[in-house]
Amino acid sequence: MTTISQPLVSNGYTLSTAPERLGWLTPTDPRLPLKKLHEIYAEQGYIWFKGILDRAEILAFRRHYFTQFQTCGLLAKGSDPVEGLYSGGPVDRACASQLLNEAVRWHEYEALCKTPRLWQFYTSFLEAEPHLLQRRLIRHNVPGEKNCTAAHYDLIYLRAGTNQLCSSWIPLGDCPPQMGGLVYLEGSDALGRKMEAEFSAKNAELPFAERISAYNKNMRAGGWISANLPEMAEKFNTRWLAADYEAGDMVMHSPYMLHAATVNNDAHGRIRLSTDIRFQRLKDQVDPRWNNNWSDTDGL
Repeated sequence: MTTISQPLVSNGYTLSTAPERLGWLTPTDPRLPLKKLHEIYAEQGYIWFKGILDRAEILAFRRHYFTQFQTCGLLAKGSDPVEGLYSGGPVDRACASQLLNEAVRWHEYEALCKTPRLWQFYTSFLEAEPHLLQRRLIRHNVPGEKNCTAAHYDLIYLRAGTNQLCSSWIPLGDCPPQMGGLVYLEGSDALGRKMEAEFSAKNAELPFAERISAYNKNMRAGGWISANLPEMAEKFNTRWLAADYEAGDMVMHSPYMLHAATVNNDAHGRIRLSTDIRFQRLKDQVDPRWNNNWSDTDGL
């Protein structure tokens, strides 16, 4: 049984540790038959694959990433970049912003996102030629950073394309619960579908550009459903699901599955590094806003 060394916190709210409010993701063997994987995905709204990717490749990218960020004051002096140990001191934010915008264009990142194992999996799972959306995000979260991604579902930001897409969240390094990886609201795929139907009805009279926006008048700030994760668990009488992620793991979740992040409280001072990328069938409609590389000024 997975345990946590301290309560999980998100945007100032502490998640209840009561078993009816906090649980654990169920891992799935990626070698299961395709029919079984489809059944698990439909039932859970997510699949947590253990060791689907090459651990050495993931750690090599982690080392490359943090090596570049040494010049910004992000890492502890003299530390091994693969550890991602936070300096705790001042960080040159202009330097970090520039590097983050460059990182999504690195050929090393492109190779990571299109590693044959991942491409082969999606070719099989989608039962068609896959398309990897160009807009991809890399995130690093330093220990103690209080602002977290609040609860949302991905389709909020992808409404101009197909709803038949899959999001892959990939921890770029080991990520035990105290490092604040993604948490998922159990059973929320159906809830996200219901919310999206309600938003669609409210947005029906809006101009197209506003209708597809996560920031229109019918949405909460930033497209978030809520920053209060404990309240959501109570309201919907369900649990948040956490996990002890490792390098080589991947969580694939539906565009309706509600998820959020928690604070990185790693006792060793390690920076959490992750990427989220999205796949769909090549023949399906693509949200044109996702045809470009991510930038911190792209408005999404």
